[in-house]
Amino acid sequence: MRRRQNGITFIGWLFLLLPLAIVGYAVLRLTPLYLNYLKVSKSLTQTAGEYKDDAGGQLNPTEVRKALQRHWDIDSIDYPMVNDISVMREGEQWVIEANYEDQVKLFGGISLLVHFDKRATVK
Repeated sequence: MRRRQNGITFIGWLFLLLPLAIVGYAVLRLTPLYLNYLKVSKSLTQTAGEYKDDAGGQLNPTEVRKALQRHWDIDSIDYPMVNDISVMREGEQWVIEANYEDQVKLFGGISLLVHFDKRATVK
């Protein structure tokens, strides 16, 4: 009596593991972008916290950008630039907003584009 073989072939393993490898590689390439976003987010939140007592008064956007630049120098944030951050008044509150896109090359002519949007309200 012939015995039937069970299991998966090498080519079957390739078809199963190749998508996992591509996703894993994409995660590795995107990790620095998200770590940078976390630093930007933390800096915006800290800066908004520094100016929370002055929200009712005249908040100067130039001073806010200088404070952001100090945070970014400490955290070694190179992108986005401080001038790309908008400081605006919405009603009775001031809003510091970082709205930017970052791109990472995956392989060949394929790149991944990620859009980041962080708002910190000065209350």
